[in-house]
Amino acid sequence: MHAHSHLLCSSYLRLTGRPLIAQGQGDMPNDALLAESLYAADVAIVSHDTAADPIFNYANLQAQTLFGYDWERFVRLPSRLSAEPMLREARAALLQRVARDGYVDDYAGVRVTGDGRRFMITRATVWNLHDAEGVYRGQAACIHDWHAL
Repeated sequence: MHAHSHLLCSSYLRLTGRPLIAQGQGDMPNDALLAESLYAADVAIVSHDTAADPIFNYANLQAQTLFGYDWERFVRLPSRLSAEPMLREARAALLQRVARDGYVDDYAGVRVTGDGRRFMITRATVWNLHDAEGVYRGQAACIHDWHAL
């Protein structure tokens, strides 16, 4: 988990020039503190892997609450299932835009919880995850604002 937290933060910083979460004074905190800070952040942070049908591989506590899945269910969920079937085409177009441009910081869209409730995401950033060697590791999202529909 520590390595993935570092991947989330370093990829975000490299692409946007901004830290993913407030990290206080000085250098980036140690891996354990970083992982704990991401998990407890007041924004929803998720990521998925590189599979042809990507599977979520990270969801902080805020994301688990928002989407209505516990960790064990979330990290087995194909990320496409976080959108209603009729909205999956728009979601696929977003992911292609991110793949092309590296990140987008103006995403808004409707998502669905584990029990079928709909909610609107606004002010979300979606970005590509690349490790220190430049290897593509998936995509992530930080959701700043949302409301029930």
